[in-house]
Amino acid sequence: MTAVVPAAPPAAAGPEPDPPPARRTRRLTPYWLLLPAGLWLAVFFAAPLVYQASTSVQSGSLEEGFRVTWEFSHYTDALAAYGPHFLRSFAYAAIATALCLLIGYPLAYMTAFRAGRWRNLVLVAVIAPFFTSFLIRTLAWKTILSDGGPVVGALDALHVLDVTGALGLTGDTRLLATPLAVVCGLTYNFLPFMILPLYSSLERIDPTLHEAARDQYATPAATFRKVTFPLSLPGVVAGTLLTFIPASGDYINAQLLGSPAEQMIGNAIQKQFLNVLDYPAAAAMSFLLMALILIVVSVYLRKAGTEELV
Repeated sequence: MTAVVPAAPPAAAGPEPDPPPARRTRRLTPYWLLLPAGLWLAVFFAAPLVYQASTSVQSGSLEEGFRVTWEFSHYTDALAAYGPHFLRSFAYAAIATALCLLIGYPLAYMTAFRAGRWRNLVLVAVIAPFFTSFLIRTLAWKTILSDGGPVVGALDALHVLDVTGALGLTGDTRLLATPLAVVCGLTYNFLPFMILPLYSSLERIDPTLHEAARDQYATPAATFRKVTFPLSLPGVVAGTLLTFIPASGDYINAQLLGSPAEQMIGNAIQKQFLNVLDYPAAAAMSFLLMALILIVVSVYLRKAGTEELV
């Protein structure tokens, strides 16, 4: 008797493969979406950077014209002539960054965990300085710290200026044209750049973690030290970078609130570009500033031990 072999079940019909042109278009779609941003960076960042790099190794004058002669002495001359300006810029920026962190962290913490229905109002108040120009905000501080003003009078009556004067931060009876005035301007102008990343990082912390810490009988200080602050480190890193980097190259605060003794490297670069018209020297100083900032930031990120910045 002949055995009957059952027929094999029909193969399941799978999705038909895309035709080659459709596959190619879908594969290239992300690159097309990135093209506008890539062109923007190439035209407005990479191209000027390359041009400035070539300018930094040129020689000549504005009347005769500049040409590339690979004059690397501009870099060594800039370090020799403006070394104090570099150090002063980094010192002022570091102090302002530390003050922004000390002021901004409690405010960001209260906004994230205690502000309640007032949270949006507090955030608007934080970004309110951006509604006016950087120059106007700095000129306002020039008025606030003016000689004979209420701030100077109050500090003088409390003998605070005697202490800051002994430390070399202010004059005996004035605040303007002193290191303290420049640091105050930097701190005020860049404080929002510290608060907003801190708030973003703190706001994402799961409240149940705090409840779990309390269930383990952790004190508020221990909860902050073991839970809140470690989880907010990405915001701390991002805020300090967003504050320190622009503050290092700032020149408006030193120009309006300081004296020639408080000039930062940004003031020297501006002078070389606009007054002396020594474009190669100015370009070399700019690249030195960028290189030094990159070194400081690299060391800081390595010590911070976090790669998440937002």
